[in-house]
Amino acid sequence: MIPETFIQELRFHIDIEQLVSSYVRLQRRGRVAVGLCPFHNEKTPSFTVYPESQSFYCFGCGAGGDAITFIRRAENLDYPEAVRFLADRAGLRVPDEGSDDAGARLRLRILECNRAAARFYYDTLVSPAGARGLHYLRERALSDATIRRFGLGYAPAEWNALTHHLHSLGFSEEEMLAARVAASSKKDGRAYDLFRDRVIFPIIDLRGGVIGFGGRILEGEGPKYLNSPDTPVFKKSRNLFALNRAKSSKQQGLLLAEGYMDVIALHQAGFDHAIATLGTSLTAEQTQLISRYAREVTIAYDSDGAGQKATRRALSLFQQTGVKVRVLKIEGAKDPDEYMKKFGPARFRLLLQNCANATEFEINRLRQAYDLETADGKVSFLGEFAALMASIRNPVERDVYIKKTAGELAVSPDAVLQMVASNLKRRRGGEEKKQQRDMHMYVGAGAHGALDPERERNLKYALAEERIIALLLQNPDYYEYIAERIGPEQFVTGKNREVFSRLCERLRAGQSVELFSLSGVLNDEEMSLVSGLLACSPTAHHSREEAEDCIRVLRGRENERSSNEVAAMDEEQLRDYFQKIASEKKQRL
Repeated sequence: MIPETFIQELRFHIDIEQLVSSYVRLQRRGRVAVGLCPFHNEKTPSFTVYPESQSFYCFGCGAGGDAITFIRRAENLDYPEAVRFLADRAGLRVPDEGSDDAGARLRLRILECNRAAARFYYDTLVSPAGARGLHYLRERALSDATIRRFGLGYAPAEWNALTHHLHSLGFSEEEMLAARVAASSKKDGRAYDLFRDRVIFPIIDLRGGVIGFGGRILEGEGPKYLNSPDTPVFKKSRNLFALNRAKSSKQQGLLLAEGYMDVIALHQAGFDHAIATLGTSLTAEQTQLISRYAREVTIAYDSDGAGQKATRRALSLFQQTGVKVRVLKIEGAKDPDEYMKKFGPARFRLLLQNCANATEFEINRLRQAYDLETADGKVSFLGEFAALMASIRNPVERDVYIKKTAGELAVSPDAVLQMVASNLKRRRGGEEKKQQRDMHMYVGAGAHGALDPERERNLKYALAEERIIALLLQNPDYYEYIAERIGPEQFVTGKNREVFSRLCERLRAGQSVELFSLSGVLNDEEMSLVSGLLACSPTAHHSREEAEDCIRVLRGRENERSSNEVAAMDEEQLRDYFQKIASEKKQRL
């Protein structure tokens, strides 16, 4: 059996779009790539690759899965052969069966090493040796409670303070280098501390593990902020600072700031729904992660030019997620941290309550880009304004902005409407083709797109089952909530029951349910099913309320029995059946 930790390592070395491109001629369409399906004959492209989820799905024949599934189909290989094929492509060696899983042990040691490093940094901060770091944090008005809550620390200026400490705890240089808390000297190859004379911000994942660090320099040369490079346990583009705390906030949505200090200052002031990226621009993967935990996000980037540019990019990324976006306009301060210090939390809360939505932000940006006092400026502005309006799906919202803007510019609303209609016509041409493909999608389709008769006979329950499966795939932390309320035996359709069972088994064991991990435990048909579900709602926000609705539908099936089924029951079965009906009625009253 191939160790799962090796499969996870392989996942980081394989890009599905690049892989599929060597078999299929792909064309980019926004955030996906499309081409003619290699698994059935077609003239119109319906084969879609999703780089964000590293999956593919064909809306024509129903084939779907991950990179391993694709290679199995394309090269007619079994699972181990497909893994070896991809490993050779990535320059990796597949561990021999029965051998020690070195990858798993290394990941565990990296997490242990990170935890020990975080403890060392914190202990140093609160000791005399950390006076410089503590002074900096005090100047930033952070309390002792906040420092403890975020586990902030200080890395001494010496070259080997941390490595010497970790050596004393039994960690090897190889483990420190793998954790990237240390680097290797080009001169003699010895390990030295990566972070020196810096205030340290531990990066904690959703499970509470320390996966990396950010460090702010206090003086001297070097980047202002230094962040951990990617490791086997840490990918900057797939994590968010403080999401482990913000996801439990009772405040509405999430508040996206630029840096560590902004987030920490916001939490200290009571805005515990603040998060930040990790030394990189916002990525599509991070917007997908945000969409799993919030239906609304407020962007609170810096007020300078770079911050405004980052805001526009973030708006573009969020456009496909279904998340409502608002933009905070910070006046009189550079960033949320400075605003809080100058005006206080009460004023900041008012700022939050009155911030513009994404459309208003874009309109204001366009206004600033053109001289609306001139005819040329008005025409140019209205051209971009019309394109912006065409992107708004709500016709009432669109109508409000058109009439308001036309009135302010003293132009005919009908003229603006004609420009918008022209843009809408072009947009709808492409959208209608996509919608037609989506409408004909065969979830759980067979080899030639044959529908599942059992699913068709029980469509109401199959849809509820599929929504629960999609929820678990996109929100694995909901497992315990679902498992307490429903089990595989209450699923009506066999295929969904089998997939749900496999997901529950893995989640119960603390294992991943990402597609790359599932390809070893699900067959091709089951992989197509789960890929189809993700393709149907790649950006949908699933909530516990939605899960409860689906569970209620399936549990209601127990009270729906045909007359023949009731007639075939013995006395004990009849008694249990009528007790269930009575109990359900009592709960609804």
